[in-house]
Order: sequence, then C-alpha cells, then structure tokens
Amino acid sequence: MSSTRPAILVTAADLAPQALALLTDFDIVYAGKTPSEQDIVALCQQHDPVAIIVRYGKVGAEAIHAAPSLRVISKHGSGTDTIDKVAATARHVEVRAAVGANAAAVAEQAMALLLACAKSVPALNARMHSGHWDKATHKSVELAGRTVGLIGLGAIGQRFARMAKALDMRVIGFDPYASKVPADIEVVDLDTLWRESDAISLHCPLTDDNRGLLNRDTLARCKPGVLIVNTARGGLVDEAALLDAVRTGHVASAGLDSFAMEPMVADHPFRDEDRIILSPHIGGVTADAYVKMGLAASENLLAVLREAEVSADR
Repeated sequence: MSSTRPAILVTAADLAPQALALLTDFDIVYAGKTPSEQDIVALCQQHDPVAIIVRYGKVGAEAIHAAPSLRVISKHGSGTDTIDKVAATARHVEVRAAVGANAAAVAEQAMALLLACAKSVPALNARMHSGHWDKATHKSVELAGRTVGLIGLGAIGQRFARMAKALDMRVIGFDPYASKVPADIEVVDLDTLWRESDAISLHCPLTDDNRGLLNRDTLARCKPGVLIVNTARGGLVDEAALLDAVRTGHVASAGLDSFAMEPMVADHPFRDEDRIILSPHIGGVTADAYVKMGLAASENLLAVLREAEVSADR
C-alpha cells in the first residue's frame, strides 16, 4: 500500500538521525550517494515531494517542474549555487540555506590548508617517509605579521578571521554584501586586497558576477609568493591560470577543497603538482557539522511548510 504522507527528497544516501526525528510526518526518499541531475528528476516525477533537502547533485528547472507539490528546496549547507533559483522563483518555491551551520568546520579546513601551505606539511611528510631529513635546507613561511585577504565576510569568513588574528596576522577583507563586519577586519576594495595580501582565502558564494574571480589578471596583481586557499566554490578560480601561477612560483602554494568539476577527473593536472594541496570538498564534512546542517535544513523546510499551511487556512 502506498503512503499518503507527503514526501521529502534527500539528494544523498542519509540524513542525521536528529534531523530525521523532526521529519516523522513525512516519507523520506533518498537519492543515493552520488545522484545525477536526471536521477533527481526521476525521483521528483515518481514521488512528487513537497520539499527537497539538497546535499549532493544539482536541482535544476526540470526537477523543480517535475514536482507539482514542491514548496521548498532546503540546502544542507550554505551554498545554493547547485539550485536553479530562477526556476524555483518562477514556481513560487522557496530556497533556504543552512547559513552558519558548517561555519566552524569550513573555517578550520581553510586554516588547515593555509598552515599546510605555509609550513609545507605534505611535502615534508612525504620526504620524511622517504627517509630524508631536510632541516638544514628547508625554510617555512611564518604567518605572524603577514596579511591575509578574505573574499567573503559571512559566518565562515569571520570565523576564519578570528583564527588568523590569533596567529597575529593582519586581516583585510572584501564583501560588498556584508552588513556587520567586526572592527578588527579592515574592509578594503579588491585592488587593495590583491596588492597587499600575503595569503588569500575565498569564502564567498559562487555567482554569475564572480565566476573566475581569481584569474590570470587578478593573480598577476598579487604579491609574488602569495598563498591561495579555496574552500568555497571551484568556479571562483580559473584553474588553468592558477596552475600556471603555481608553476612559475608567482603563487608559492595553493590549498584547494573545491573544484570546477567534482569529483575531480582522473587526469586533472592539479594531481601532478606538489605545491597544490588537495582535499575532496570535505571542509564542511565533520560529524558535528553533519548534525548541525541536517537540523538546520529540516528546520528551514518545516518553517516554510508551516507558513504555507497557515496561508492556505486564511
């Protein structure tokens, strides 16, 4: 017998038990570990969900139009670039994000990548395992007293800034949309940020306006030997330009947790560059963040559905 309860589609294979406990009035449909866009469309056609919790994959216009009962798309995280917001608006479907739920996790990953770049952690580890002892020849970068430029001053950027200040770094930042910025972050324009930063960390969403923000031109304006960290979205970086800048030494090292195409293809040239430190977009993937994001995503969609129910009763 088919259920009469409304469905919620989760574009993943699981959801935190704490989040599921909030959704007992619904049938939960999982799309699997790595759902394609067409997988999501097919599940929308089959189950007509009232809500979609987006963890992996893309929710495009076809999926949105395949679910007549859809009222809300709730991101299991902060970035909504994998959701067709134009199509959602046209269908009067709300898009909500779990803003700040993974801020600690992502900021810590960004700092880990920055430290790994500055201290050559992966390279020295590999050398030690190969039997080398490079104490007489190696020189790391000391971050104290240096300037880090942050692009994006939301919850993640501000949390990263606090860690950088604890390392005695000067913190400058650019964010045309931030309304409340702590006084110890110097807000600057992009030209100043490129020119003065010893390290740059990206913490902004991907939009049509900032796609390829870090490119040949902007990298050329940076200090020689700059360190680059990206835990935001791969589309913010012109990957070919970054690779060339690393190979010439203009960028001393880069720590990347997000990429233009994910998963990274097997023959991606980043794989062969020792001074590019890679992690598989796991900045927000911790046991704590998994629960926080699941709860926030569930609470956000329930709030929208309650509002819709109240409006229907009027």
